Amino acid sequence: METDIRRWLEVDGETFLRKVGIKKDDTVLDFGCGTGNYTIPAAKIVGENGKVYALDKDERVLSRVYAKAEISGLKNIEIMKTSGELDLDLKDASVDIVLLYDVLHSHSFPKSDERKKLLNEVHRILKQNGLLSVYPMHRDLREVKDEIESVNFCLESEYSETFLSFSGILVSGQILNFKKEQR
Repeated sequence: METDIRRWLEVDGETFLRKVGIKKDDTVLDFGCGTGNYTIPAAKIVGENGKVYALDKDERVLSRVYAKAEISGLKNIEIMKTSGELDLDLKDASVDIVLLYDVLHSHSFPKSDERKKLLNEVHRILKQNGLLSVYPMHRDLREVKDEIESVNFCLESEYSETFLSFSGILVSGQILNFKKEQR
């Protein structure tokens, strides 16, 4: 498991996130970032002129993200502690890509109106043609697609991929990428 995490942070994570659509100079929000398994490779891709917001409600995991960033010499990560509120402290149309990996499920957001509020906030902070990338673990794919499309996102791509789960093991699953539509 430790070897998988190390390889992910050093090589595979960047390859995966480039395929998702992250590129140099982007601004990325890793919502529910956990220990930073997506934050760190994203920060490497976006470079010194890009930015990655690492948002989580668990202060312990955020301290691990901070430590990983320090070790990697990354200065383009902004840690954002939340208490679970769904109003994001980011400006309208300020983010290129939002990662919602293993977030839109009944444990984190048990009520559909909470998920809808989160998706509306994501829509608000995404730039025109911004990208929402979702790993819908624990949910029916059709249900997730319908829910996201109901708040003015359009499915752009869907593919099976092997990636690192938040538990630190490699898993296969469906990644859904949505483009922001204008309201």
